[in-house]
Amino acid sequence: MLIREATAEDWPEIWPFFHEIVAAGETFTYPLDLTEADALDWWLLKPPNRTVVAVGEDGGVLGTAKMNNNQMGNGSHVASASYMVDPRHSGKGVGRALCEYTIDWARTAGFRAMQFNAVVEGNAAAVGLYRSLGFEILGTLPEGFNHPEKGFVGLHIMHRPL
Repeated sequence: MLIREATAEDWPEIWPFFHEIVAAGETFTYPLDLTEADALDWWLLKPPNRTVVAVGEDGGVLGTAKMNNNQMGNGSHVASASYMVDPRHSGKGVGRALCEYTIDWARTAGFRAMQFNAVVEGNAAAVGLYRSLGFEILGTLPEGFNHPEKGFVGLHIMHRPL
């Protein structure tokens, strides 16, 4: 697996699984009816922020991550990131590779920490992955997420120093 800078040419491979994940409404706080044009603008970030793709041996996109400062101004020393793995490739280490990549990017870029603002409490795979990479749950916003099957569940704020 290779992780490289995402380009507009990657979007036709990203959009189908991006749309599937967002429309399911289980893990992201994005609008369920997010349009492709808005999604493209939200996901493909401009420098100094970055968006990358993980590609397989055949060059196909397996997953993607975007990384950025979590806040502006005096809070800009803390990084954040978001990840989407094509469900056809889940459980194969793509998410872990992308997460490790973003942590290394943030450290190299001079960030002091990394924070995730809205990790759905019931997203056991993501919470477990992040914990295994040194993130801790700082707090949970009770009923901060309206899950389509589980109803109102918490949103974790997760953090790790770099």
